[in-house]
Amino acid sequence: MRIFNNILETIGNTPIVKLNKITKHIPATVCVKIESFNPGHSIKDRMAVKMVEDAEKDGRLQPGGTIIECTSGNTGMGLAMVACIKGYKCIFTSTDKQSKEKFDMLRAMGAEVIVCPTNVEPTDERSYYSVAKRLSEEIPNSVWMNQYDNLSNRQAHYESTGPEIWNQTDGKITHFVVGIGTGGTVSGTSKYLKEQNPSIKTWGIDTYGSILKQYFDTGTFDPKEIHSYITEGIGEDIIPKNYDFSLIDYVEKVTDKEAALMQRRLAKEEAIFAGNSAGSAIQGLLQLHEKFPLQKDDLVVIILHDHGSRYVAKFFNDDWMREKGFL
Repeated sequence: MRIFNNILETIGNTPIVKLNKITKHIPATVCVKIESFNPGHSIKDRMAVKMVEDAEKDGRLQPGGTIIECTSGNTGMGLAMVACIKGYKCIFTSTDKQSKEKFDMLRAMGAEVIVCPTNVEPTDERSYYSVAKRLSEEIPNSVWMNQYDNLSNRQAHYESTGPEIWNQTDGKITHFVVGIGTGGTVSGTSKYLKEQNPSIKTWGIDTYGSILKQYFDTGTFDPKEIHSYITEGIGEDIIPKNYDFSLIDYVEKVTDKEAALMQRRLAKEEAIFAGNSAGSAIQGLLQLHEKFPLQKDDLVVIILHDHGSRYVAKFFNDDWMREKGFL
C-alpha cells in the first residue's frame, strides 16, 4: 500500500509541463513547474515545513506554541497546514491588497488573520512586518517565522526544488525563470542548479513598484523606486536576507496589466489555472527572449507559484479587470 502518514508528506515532486501555444514562436522548449500540485496549492509549502522543523530543532518553537508570520497568503497556508498537523496556533498578518479568498482559506485552516494597510513604509508600526514582529514580542511561546530573513526558506529550495528540476529535466535545463519576492526560491534553487551546471542562466521576474531590479542592477536602495502595485506574490519594498544576487543573471520587470492578461491567457490557451505571479513569470520570459534570444536546444523551466482559485474574484473577474483598466 502507498499511504501517506499525513498531508505534509505529499509536499514536493510537482510536475513539469511543456507550454505549447503561448511560446510557440520561441524555438526553445519552454516548460512550467506547477507548484499548485502541493497540498497547500503553492510552492510555499516547501519552506513552511522547513522553517517550522528548524525552529523546533533549535528550541525556538515549543509544544503548544504560536506561529506568527507576515504573508501574502501562500506562506500562511503552508504554515497553517503544518500547525494543524503539529498542534500549533497561527496568527498571520497580511496586506489589504491581497485577495479575500486567501484570507478565507487561512481562517478555514484555523488561523487568525490581521489585515494591515499596503501603502505604508515597512518600518511603520501599521505595516504587516511591524505588526508580526510586535505580536511575537508580546505573545509568550511564539515565533515570528520571518520568511524574508529566515534562511531556512532558501535552504528548503536548495534541498527540494533544485534537485527536482535537475532530475526531472535529466540535467538538460539551460534557463531557470522565477518571479522573485522573499528570495528563497530563486536563491536556493539557483544555488543547487548552478552547482550542477554553472552555465545555467537564472532570470528573476520583478514588478514595477518593487525595489528588487534596481537593487540588482545598481546595488543601491532608492525609496523613490517604490510605489504600490497590483501584482500579487512578487516584488519587495525591502531587501530580504534570503537573497544571494550573485546567483541571478538578470532581473526583468513586468507591468501589472501584462501579468494579469498573461495569467488569463495561460488558463485559456494552456488549460493551466495558475496564480498572478505565473502571468508575470511567463510574460517576463517573452520579454527576455527579445533581449536574449533562446535557441532550439535550450530548455527553460518557469516556476508557477500557486493556483488560480485564489484570484477568481480579481484577475479572473471581468468587472474587476475593467475597473483596473486591464480590459
